[in-house]
Amino acid sequence: MSRVETPAGAVELLGCECCGVVSAASPAALAQPVRLRCPRCGHTVHPRRPLSLQRTWAYLAASVLLYVPANALPIMTTVDLFERSAHTIAGGIAELWGDEAYGLAAIVFVASIVVPLLKIAALALLAWTVPRAPGWRRLERARLYRVVETVGHWSMLDVYVVVLLGGMVSFGRIASAEPEPGLLAFAGVVVLTVLAARSFDPRLIWQEPDGDD
Repeated sequence: MSRVETPAGAVELLGCECCGVVSAASPAALAQPVRLRCPRCGHTVHPRRPLSLQRTWAYLAASVLLYVPANALPIMTTVDLFERSAHTIAGGIAELWGDEAYGLAAIVFVASIVVPLLKIAALALLAWTVPRAPGWRRLERARLYRVVETVGHWSMLDVYVVVLLGGMVSFGRIASAEPEPGLLAFAGVVVLTVLAARSFDPRLIWQEPDGDD
């Protein structure tokens, strides 16, 4: 949002998140409880996403709580004629490394361990700096937000692998693969971090310190 001086007085320019059209609204209109609509597509427009920081912090807190069981509990159990084995994320990475599948182990480690942690840390940094250090490295923070949005969904790699493996390895009593509670917790972490990124309004990065909250 930006303010523009016109002969009729100051107006605020609002960009529609749906179709991208820019419309003008007076400060008096913004102060009204009535929702403003995009003149082209009818989507709700607002200076900033309502309760952006509160929602971001809530999703991040929930993702941190689920991160512990996601890594402590098994995500998959494999059954064959000889044994039944439960696998955690860390255990699976260790097995891949022991089998000398170093590339695959590195991919799973980055997608399942590094990316969720870095995404949580990055979003926490963005949410923390908005009210406490609004003028600090704005361009870098905007780029960081774009990176988080781009790479975040790759954390679903483990979920996709287990689902595909469960569908492919199904030979009755001979061999099978079953999902475990850790997979649900891990999927929850991924979904919550995606929601946290969607809830954060990057326009807050460019908000002036004396702007309205």
